[in-house]
Amino acid sequence: MIDNKHDGIRIQKKLVLVVDDEPDMLSMLRLVLKKKCGCEVLTAGSGAIALSLLQQHKPDVVLSDIKMPDLDGLQLLKKIRGYDPSISVVMMTGYGTIDMAVQSLKDGAYDFLQKPFDKDLIIRVVNNCIERTLLLRTNQQLKEKISTLSPPQGFIGQGPALTRVIDLITRIANTDATVLIRGESGTGKEVAARALHSLSFRKQKRMITVNCPALPENVLESELFGYSKGAFTGAMRDRKGLFLEAHGSTILLDEIADIPVSIQTKLLRVLQEKEIQPLGQNKTIKVDVRVVASTNQDLEAKIKTGEFREDLFYRLNVVTVTMPNLRDMREDIPLLIHHFFSKFKKQYKRENLIVPPKVLQHLYQRTWNGNVRELQNSINRIVLLTAGNTVENSDIQELLENNEDRTLKKGDFSGFNDLYATPYNDAKAEIVKRFSTEYLHNLLTSYNGNVTNAAISCGLERQGLQRIMRRYHIISANYKQKKPNNN
Repeated sequence: MIDNKHDGIRIQKKLVLVVDDEPDMLSMLRLVLKKKCGCEVLTAGSGAIALSLLQQHKPDVVLSDIKMPDLDGLQLLKKIRGYDPSISVVMMTGYGTIDMAVQSLKDGAYDFLQKPFDKDLIIRVVNNCIERTLLLRTNQQLKEKISTLSPPQGFIGQGPALTRVIDLITRIANTDATVLIRGESGTGKEVAARALHSLSFRKQKRMITVNCPALPENVLESELFGYSKGAFTGAMRDRKGLFLEAHGSTILLDEIADIPVSIQTKLLRVLQEKEIQPLGQNKTIKVDVRVVASTNQDLEAKIKTGEFREDLFYRLNVVTVTMPNLRDMREDIPLLIHHFFSKFKKQYKRENLIVPPKVLQHLYQRTWNGNVRELQNSINRIVLLTAGNTVENSDIQELLENNEDRTLKKGDFSGFNDLYATPYNDAKAEIVKRFSTEYLHNLLTSYNGNVTNAAISCGLERQGLQRIMRRYHIISANYKQKKPNNN
């Protein structure tokens, strides 16, 4: 890899080392690769010279002849593999045999080409090698980073979106400020709540978590505030509520949007007066509790429909922590993937499970609508259920099979039943997103990633299509390798 500076910007160009004792072959490959692959090319007339260049530079790809006088290609291959296994090596020969090809591949060569070879073939092979080396080196860097990374209070990621959240949590953790944590399902709202608690002066006591939607209204009230013996049928003894249990600690009201209005009124009193009144009692009890609430719903919309009290909203919304979804932190997806693979391989004692670069690339590019939770559960399933010692793309397709129909079919909205309980504007935006993503995927697949032809086909200006692609994080380059539609 060679660094060039242009107008103060550092540009890293891929570096290919060509090793051959035929000067004409070196000249031809240098011209072809520089022009067609856009890479820098070093040449060596012998294996010994190649080894010297390896010490000075770090090539991404090595193309080496096998038959050379001083150090043949198979010997050079072994030395390269010992020096840096991430370098992709392609062997070339005009005297190739099956045995020689098999041996070079066994010794770690990426490919084997017999002279004379087609120029388009060598260009395609080198481009594949460059991509392979990039993936291997990126994966190694991520493994090294994970080994030294101390995740701040359960968070994995170093992108700007997550960094801002961690910074905010760190600043407000050691206070008594009420916090409202907002975000889509699977973004880690409970992780944020636990981070707030573990960084606070209340961390010596256990945080109490209340799953609000899981409890019926009458049960939720008694669970939160407690009751006295005889307060209702079946109340055979006094019961301390969760607010009293959380005295001196933190209470997380998970999915608070689902609390009935009648209980919202009593919760407002807790926030205002710092006291509770158990069922069946006339007196109130002072409590010292830090309240953290979470929701994935639009509270402002629920206020307008009368389903959520506006005064309670403002009491809860002293500080808002908004958890980013994976669409806003795609740069952290590789780190998350490696973290979860390391975690579950260790958990299931499958440290020898191999995850090839092509599988990692597939996972990087996948859309994770369920955010970090879906990503974590999917990798858990992959490590647990992969039958062999190597994960294949076919395993991914099978193990990550999603029964939910996310494609929009003409006249068929059965795939959107999950949205009927969602506010209209949110549901509409989600349907448009699902339709647009599927439409653009099919469109760009048909036109081999050619944005100009795709725009003409669908009746949009090129700039308009590019804006939509940016909105849904769709990259045309991901479709370049697909077979174009010749219709």
